[in-house]
Amino acid sequence: MFIKNNNTRAALIALLALGSAAAWPRVAAAETVLRIGMTAADIPRTLGQPDQGFEGNRFTGLTMYDALTSWDLSSADKASVVIPRLATEWKVDDADKTKWTFKLRPGVTFHDGSPFNADAVVWNVEKVLKQDAPQFDASQVGVTASRMPTLASAKKIDDMTVELTTKEPDSFLPINLTNLFMASPAKWQSFYDKAEGADAKAKSQAAWTAFARSASGTGPWKMASFTPRERLELVKNASYWNKARVPKVDKMVLLPMPEANARTAALLSGQVDWVEAPAPDALPELKQRGFKLYSNEQPHVWPWQFSRVEGSPWNDIRVRKAANLCVDREGLRDGLLAGLMVPASGTFEPGHPWRGNPTFQIKYDKAAAQKLMQEAGYGPNKKLTVKTQTSASGSGQMQPLPMNEYLQQALAECYFDVQLDVIEWNTLFTNWRRGAKDPSANGSHATNVTYAAMDPFFALVRFLQSGMAPPVSNNWGFINNPKFDELVKKARQTFDPAARDAALAELHAASVDDAAFLYVAHDVGPRAMSPKVTGVVQPKSWFIDFSPVSIAQ
Repeated sequence: MFIKNNNTRAALIALLALGSAAAWPRVAAAETVLRIGMTAADIPRTLGQPDQGFEGNRFTGLTMYDALTSWDLSSADKASVVIPRLATEWKVDDADKTKWTFKLRPGVTFHDGSPFNADAVVWNVEKVLKQDAPQFDASQVGVTASRMPTLASAKKIDDMTVELTTKEPDSFLPINLTNLFMASPAKWQSFYDKAEGADAKAKSQAAWTAFARSASGTGPWKMASFTPRERLELVKNASYWNKARVPKVDKMVLLPMPEANARTAALLSGQVDWVEAPAPDALPELKQRGFKLYSNEQPHVWPWQFSRVEGSPWNDIRVRKAANLCVDREGLRDGLLAGLMVPASGTFEPGHPWRGNPTFQIKYDKAAAQKLMQEAGYGPNKKLTVKTQTSASGSGQMQPLPMNEYLQQALAECYFDVQLDVIEWNTLFTNWRRGAKDPSANGSHATNVTYAAMDPFFALVRFLQSGMAPPVSNNWGFINNPKFDELVKKARQTFDPAARDAALAELHAASVDDAAFLYVAHDVGPRAMSPKVTGVVQPKSWFIDFSPVSIAQ
């Protein structure tokens, strides 16, 4: 538009300047939004105890909720350790090692404004442990109780003190409690009071369903809107009790994108700002176009977990060792995964305090693998058929289909005939808790579920102890080794840190010598994001803190 009249032009300029000045506060306060493409096929559950494995904890657990203890995610260089969160301190009783006292953080409120206190802790313990409690929710038990199997009860001492009791002495308890997220009893009760149902159980289920749509925790993020299978929008909790962790962005949008190429395309086209596990073959283009790539070795293992039930081909230790020797992990890393993995020679690598000194050295030695298979009765004309259940995507699964196809081809050279049973990730995760004997295993001899190795229970105990067989926890293959049980008991009942580390190292070495798993890779948690995203700290952890992240609009 051309303006010929100078007076009119001057008036218009003045008007535009006035209009711009009026708009300044709105520009300064423009909403910042971070959009993330997850590997999950659905939004993890939002009611307090997420599903979808630890991706659920990462996105709908640690965001909207807090636990009594948590992981320090502030450093990219140091190992992540357990730190106080809603508990400020804790101590095991000197005379009775099954009793723990936890002091609670004062002044914390839930998103609905109700206070966090000892009553809330007891209520949240009982939601997954006490079957006759009104708030007991069986759907939350499997993803919670299996992660803290010795916790028996909680008792209020005073408003800011609780006593937790375990079934047996358990030095792992403070670590296990990182998985028990505190949901608001008051918010749940408000839904329960309005719920319709034939009985108290039906009303409770209705209340939890309503709570999931309008969640209330104490975390740095609050639920804004939720569309199952499509998106979850979280907004910053400006009143969060830890001012250093009030989010830097106003809103975070979580989008399920289970297919790696689709996630990567969404990032390249500007539909999202951040993706988990980008497609490895797209890394050169991402780098060339200025996208940021983050990775860091994590305590997270990509394995095959063997069935040890009667009749399983993996009951022969020669077969288990042969499989571990038949995989070229360096070739997998440098080829298919474009460097985005660390080869695994156990759950822990040399230098870790829990590594120990295994005598079986896991490496690529095809000739030795073939010899072991021949000793076990197999060869070029007699293949061993093994079936593995895996997923097409999922939390920590990296690139499960291409990786399993790589193993399929590699193991064929050592006289294995590998069959793959590919199912949806959350179904696979659910089947993991049901075990190799359950019909859901579809006759599989192994399951491919990645696992976090941050703490003793998650890394070793839940797989190796016979008492952790389904439905208690994740001993999917029903391992029953008296030596493992003895070493688990020794580690769990050792409260001196150095002595406990030594017992755990002995347990880990024993598991490697037994070739308990097919150990393949350690995840490095690759993430790709727009250059507009700043403030990212990629810790040595499966988890990440979104609070310090900023984005330029």
